[in-house]
Amino acid sequence: MQRRQRNVKILATLGPASQSPEAIEALFEAGADVFRINMSHTDHATLKELHGRLRDLEEKQKRPVGILVDLQGPKLRIGKFNGGAIKLKKGASFRLDLSAAEGNEKRVYLPHPEIFEALSEGHLVLLDDGRINLRVVSAAKDHIETEVIVGGKLSDKKGVNVPDTALPLTSLSEKDRADLDRALDLGVDWIALSFVQRPADIAEAKKIVAGRAGVLAKIEKPAALDYMYEIIELADAIMVARGDLGVELPVEEVPPWQKRIVRASRRAGRPVVVATQMLESMITSPVPTRAEVSDVSNAIYDGADAVMLSAESAAGEYPTEAVAMMNRIGVTVEEDPSYHAQLDMQRTDPEPTTADAMMAAARAVTDTIRIASIVCYTNSGSTGLRAARERPKVPILAFTPVPETARRLTLAWGVHCVLTEDAKTFDDMVGRACSIAQREGFARDGERIVVTAGLPFGTPGATNLLRIVYVGRD
Repeated sequence: MQRRQRNVKILATLGPASQSPEAIEALFEAGADVFRINMSHTDHATLKELHGRLRDLEEKQKRPVGILVDLQGPKLRIGKFNGGAIKLKKGASFRLDLSAAEGNEKRVYLPHPEIFEALSEGHLVLLDDGRINLRVVSAAKDHIETEVIVGGKLSDKKGVNVPDTALPLTSLSEKDRADLDRALDLGVDWIALSFVQRPADIAEAKKIVAGRAGVLAKIEKPAALDYMYEIIELADAIMVARGDLGVELPVEEVPPWQKRIVRASRRAGRPVVVATQMLESMITSPVPTRAEVSDVSNAIYDGADAVMLSAESAAGEYPTEAVAMMNRIGVTVEEDPSYHAQLDMQRTDPEPTTADAMMAAARAVTDTIRIASIVCYTNSGSTGLRAARERPKVPILAFTPVPETARRLTLAWGVHCVLTEDAKTFDDMVGRACSIAQREGFARDGERIVVTAGLPFGTPGATNLLRIVYVGRD
């Protein structure tokens, strides 16, 4: 596979339209860097099968492939109606209660007593992705009385959102725990945590994961915004999950929050993914709308590490075309002279550590003299992430002997991972950097590269060496 001609990564969701080995390879060839498996629609047998196909692809392409398993999270849903559906009129009274009897125009079953305990008069209850809007009139331990603010048709088993309160729920349901155990047994690279409300949700998941995968926090609840900085600090990566966020927040507030989350994640050095409805029209159309192209472009201009396709690649009619379109958008945006100018305006000072200082120095060198690429040796992946945090104007080559590290770094901005042994001597470090940079198409004879590593070699997190090297001369 040739090197990608862009820094932003593409995350593609697998589904009925893209699960065959041929379809997965086509997505990869079109530009997908990381593959998402959504456990809301995937059983354990299918998870194992998809994991095997992705590892086979990795072996065939001789390139690390990232696998992200997205946990469903607790799903809050109403019960069923007599006749399958009802019509709610604005101003009508409507009751949500613990009676399992079929619902009607007056009431419906809501099997979540924890919701009743958390709601108060005046709180909103949203049904069916926000299409139905209820305001709480009164709340008790076994029911709530509401007034219909926005009515319409309501059918069986629709979802429930409560934007005004944090619910006393863990982000890991019993299903999630079983899915998490299976994913970790298989050896996936990233776990996406849904329904995150507070930092404790991340801490709980990380305790179970115990370093076997990266934990990505999906910001999709208004409650999480109150703890945004703490969540970013605890998580290994962040996703702006705009679909659910746009249900519980006024839609006009989603774009500014997207920018805040991306900037805060970049400052913290955490990979950040912008997701949901990016090229939505390509589910049924071979070309996106101009507004969708602008949306993807804006996320890239903001410096997001990755942009994600959901139904477009999982169930759409044009999955490969959607990835190829996202790839073209990324390449075009990054060729714009104003792209790096915008990234530079948002750059923050490095952390007061030797490793951060070395990576800031590497980026400064590339701003001062003509450099073809930055080569960093990394065991844990932290050096690769530090390099990505600097958003340099040249490509980043990350060398690691650890397959898990290479796969995890597929989510990070601008990082091209190569599996190779640790350098054994200084000369070996320089020679390996030059030969691989040439082989991978990141430098030519006579060009200079910046090489960073840690002495003694193989010590995780000990980047303390920077060398400028002429390829073909040193």
